[in-house]
Parts: sequence; C-alpha cells; structure tokens
Amino acid sequence: MTSVLVTGATGFVGARLVPELLDRGHTVRAMTRRPDDYDGPGDAVFGDVHDPGTLGEAMTGVDVAVYLVHSLDDDDFERKDADAARGFGLAAAASGVRQIVYLGGLGSEDEELSAHLRSRREVERLLAEAGVPVTVLRAAIVVGSGGISWEMTRRLVKNLPAMVVPRWASTRTQPIAIADVVRYLAGVVDVPEAFGRVFEIGGGDQLTYAEMLAQAGSVMHGRRLPIIHVPLGTPILSQYWIKLVTGVDATTAANLIESMGNEVVVTDPAIRELVPGEPLTYAEAVEAALAEDRESAGR
Repeated sequence: MTSVLVTGATGFVGARLVPELLDRGHTVRAMTRRPDDYDGPGDAVFGDVHDPGTLGEAMTGVDVAVYLVHSLDDDDFERKDADAARGFGLAAAASGVRQIVYLGGLGSEDEELSAHLRSRREVERLLAEAGVPVTVLRAAIVVGSGGISWEMTRRLVKNLPAMVVPRWASTRTQPIAIADVVRYLAGVVDVPEAFGRVFEIGGGDQLTYAEMLAQAGSVMHGRRLPIIHVPLGTPILSQYWIKLVTGVDATTAANLIESMGNEVVVTDPAIRELVPGEPLTYAEAVEAALAEDRESAGR
C-alpha cells in the first residue's frame, strides 16, 4: 500500500485527487495549512510549502508526494514558487520520499515562454534538485467547476452578448477536463516507468481560444454566438477587460493572459501508453463542468 501526500488538498485539483487515490487503494495525507477545518477524505496533516520547517512531519513515512501549489495571485509569484519548490524537494529527499508528482504547464521550449510558464519549468527543475525523481504532467487549460480558467470562460460567455475577443484568442491550446487530469495524476503515482519523466496531457481537441469560447457558448446557449475580434493586444488592457467582464482578480488574470500568447498543445502522447483511455472532448468537458456547477448551486 502506497502512502501519498497531496499538497493543496482543498484546492481545485487536490480535492478531486484525494478521493481518487483512496479509491485506488492508497493511503492519503491531505496537507493543508488548516487541518482542523478540513472535512474531506484522507488524513489531514499540517504543512505549508512556504515554510519548509513544517514539511518534515507531514512527509514522514510518505512514499509519493503530489505537488499542486502555485501562487498566480501574487505579483512576486516566480520567487515564491521557486523558494517553495526548492524547500519541498529538499524535505522530500530528507524524508525518503521516492517520487514527486507535479502538475505543470504545456509550452514549447522553442519559443519564449511567458513568466507563468517559465515559472512552471523552474519549479520542475527545483523539485528534482535534491535528487527525488519527479514525474511532471504538463497541461494547458483545465476545465472544471471551480477552476479559475473555467470561471473566466463561463463568465465571459454568460456576460457578453457576443464573443468579444482580443487578438491573442487566435492562439491554439488543448484544454483538458479535470476528470482526465485527475485520472492521469493518479495513474502515474508510484509507477516506476513514470519516475523522472515529463508527460504532456491534453483533452480530445486542439482549439484556439476563440473556438473554445464559441463551443462553450454553443453548449451554454444552444447556439453559436458572434465572435468579434478587438485590438486588446497588450496584457495590461486584457487583464482589465477580463476583470471588468468576469470579476476575476486582475493579478491572476494578467498572469494567465500573458501565457495565452504561447501555443500550448500536446506534441508527445506518451502518457496514453502508460495511462490508457480516451480523454473527453472540450464540449464534453464543458458539459461536465456545467453539471457540477448546477450540483454545487443546488447544495
């Protein structure tokens, strides 16, 4: 039986991953800064990746640590995430952890990456610096209820009579359903063939951001809404446009929008040999997210 520590256990991905790991027969520690308030499955343990001194006890006896933490809502997120990853890797090595699993971001090394994607690459490197094998799953937009990218999409489609999109909306991406992200994460836990490897994960469609909005509009409204391109080319203009239309925090929006200039699609499908199964299409992912939104609203 594998002992797995999940950081960010109350977050968008972690809250779904913990029960999946338990269903697969693992023992799970749900790491949180407020364990007394945790009411999810698994064993709640205290830990804060920004305070390495708290990690030793949380990692004692752990075989695999899943790292799901980032600081996009902070202007200094690159430094904070680098410090946290370095400390986490050192603590994992000191505790005898045999694998770290990290959810990173897609993007070609052949082009200039955004600060957000550069930071994700640096975290990959720093997690492995102390010698623990890291399994990296690189994803683009993750579609699911409660996810920041989905919330931006849903509110744009809901609040605009037409799809008004900046010019970065012509960039291609490969959105993936949260269910598939969780399936891939759980599928590489304590699998020796995955140790020290980087995998690209994506859904069933490669789309531009404009096409994503159009498909989401079709699912939500039953018809394709008009798409109007406007010259909001700079991240600063785009971030305030997003904040105005969706209410999403401007710092988070800016960090995400900067990455939308990078094409983020799967070029190597090797993960599907290790974790077989057909990923959901974007339309199916949107339908699943809407169903979960309705379920949450009804609680």
